[in-house]
Amino acid sequence: MQHMRAILPMLAAAALSGCSTARDFLAGPNLPPAGRQGHVPGFLGGVAAEEPNAAAAARAVLSAGGNAADAAAAAGFVLSVTLPSRAGLGGGGACLVYHPRRDAPEAIIFMPGVRQGSVTDGDRPAAVPLMARGLFALTTRMPGGRPFEEIIAPAEQMARFGTTMSRTLLADIEAVREPLFRDPQIRAVFAPQGTVVPVGERFTNTDLAGTFTTLRTLGVADMYQGALSRRIETAMAEAGGGRISHDELRNAVPALGPATVIDGRGGERIALLPLDGGLAVGAAYRALAAGQGMQAAQARALAVAAAARAGVPGDAASLLDRADLPAGNLGTLPASTALTVFDRTGGAVTCAFTMNNLFGTGRMMPGTGIIAAAAPGVGRVQPPLMSAAIAWAPNIRSLRAAISGSGQADAPMAVAAPLNALVNQRLSPRDAVPVNTTAQGRTQFGGCSNYLPGSQSTCAAVSDARGTGVALGAVD
Repeated sequence: MQHMRAILPMLAAAALSGCSTARDFLAGPNLPPAGRQGHVPGFLGGVAAEEPNAAAAARAVLSAGGNAADAAAAAGFVLSVTLPSRAGLGGGGACLVYHPRRDAPEAIIFMPGVRQGSVTDGDRPAAVPLMARGLFALTTRMPGGRPFEEIIAPAEQMARFGTTMSRTLLADIEAVREPLFRDPQIRAVFAPQGTVVPVGERFTNTDLAGTFTTLRTLGVADMYQGALSRRIETAMAEAGGGRISHDELRNAVPALGPATVIDGRGGERIALLPLDGGLAVGAAYRALAAGQGMQAAQARALAVAAAARAGVPGDAASLLDRADLPAGNLGTLPASTALTVFDRTGGAVTCAFTMNNLFGTGRMMPGTGIIAAAAPGVGRVQPPLMSAAIAWAPNIRSLRAAISGSGQADAPMAVAAPLNALVNQRLSPRDAVPVNTTAQGRTQFGGCSNYLPGSQSTCAAVSDARGTGVALGAVD
């Protein structure tokens, strides 16, 4: 008690002398300033991603005082450098965002866009790029974020000074190596000495670094209605993607709106992407929660996704309730990649990104370092099943889990199976992820046995052990 009496005047003096002094006294005077790694002591949150460099970038943002949206956006930009086979400035994605101050999660949809009319002047029709605008929009959805210049800087630095080849990227290169390396610019990035850069060795993309510099200094808008947009108009045509019009770029904006929401357990709610992939996650989760097996849940997911993709009348609730849908056969679906971030306050972001094909069109737009995504709806190109979910407790405004998945037709199950295992089977986060036994589905998981904020010791970030990703956090 005497010790407490002695320290109380010191605390009061610290408070009177200013907030920054109080923070220094309570947390230590030697902490780096906001924006520098190590600014946040103790519990940070966590990140799970399929590419290690992106996961490390997200964790660094959390450590520097950024929120989950900042960290997810930083990781998304980094993926444009480190995993352009599945994510890039030429492509897009979809994210769910949750913050405890808001009543419910919201969705940001920025899929690689459909072209206006048919592309007649290119042999590899390219999509309208939406990644940059989508990630910028993401950074605006949580209070107390870091400046955008800080968020995009890691990707710019990696592109300019080099980043390491991951097992994930190398596997993707080897899968399409012969046609991919017909593009001399792509070959110059990934095989500058004639052979592919091995895992752990560094590669650079200086043209992409220049593009990131423009985005950092002039803003994302320059890519859509400035000098950079005019370069992209020309470069896309030179890459065989068909000349994109000024109006197509200017009008390319992400869609921001409510998530699709279904009931969880005990008053919990589950937010889904308002896309066919989100409905597939919801259908699979409901089937598993009702006691059906993995195979039946998978079939149900694909049936609902196929119905949504085919334009079967009805809103999300009615499609999820229908028991008369025929079996779904979506054919060959393109590659995607997923990541999940949660921060110390209980905020969370979970995203899936795509190029609508492995390495998109397989062509790099000259002078930009950007690989063009494949235009959806042209030939056999179709979007993937973008799969993500957030579970939360509205009555206490707390996070339970944020999950995303990849793996073509197995992506919805990569989300639904661990979600059901956590919520209904009461497995821990680390035990819930291996419940996903689909052949191709890979889970990126951030969640808690209880809730966040409050029970941070029960929280964990987990990356599917069968993949090549990593999970990082949660204490600095």
